[in-house]
Amino acid sequence: MGCGKSTLGHKLANKLDFQFVDMDHFIEERNYKTVPQIFAEEGEEAFRLKEKKALEELSEFTNVVIATGGGAPCFFDNIDLMNNSGKTVYLNIDPRILAYRLMHSKTERPLIKGKSKDQLIRFIDETLEKRNEFYKQAQYQITDPDISLDQVLQIIQ
Repeated sequence: MGCGKSTLGHKLANKLDFQFVDMDHFIEERNYKTVPQIFAEEGEEAFRLKEKKALEELSEFTNVVIATGGGAPCFFDNIDLMNNSGKTVYLNIDPRILAYRLMHSKTERPLIKGKSKDQLIRFIDETLEKRNEFYKQAQYQITDPDISLDQVLQIIQ
């Protein structure tokens, strides 16, 4: 969350003349509900199943840049599916930068709703600790929060 997947994904897709898909929006369109509504009404487990189904469908697409939700690689065999279907990039951004971005974001994020800055930093640290084993399986890792599009292209091409 907040690492820039959608922003960078849009730019990358435009540069490559590919389609861009935000997987959360894809899920919302298919379910006629927002991600926060799915979480609230059906719970995280139901959302993760919908996420897996969306990822399976999206893995069949070609010439597309996909921004997944932060949890997507961490459930079922999703990271393997992602790695076998295309190039995967982990935007490994410092938790304090992420917290700042998330505190100033207009996007509703169910997992962090109502957290103070300190609680948010702690939550990010704990979440990354659990998820890093999956994230680090990505084929490429970017740690510069201000990386240019040309630098990203150099890394993945």
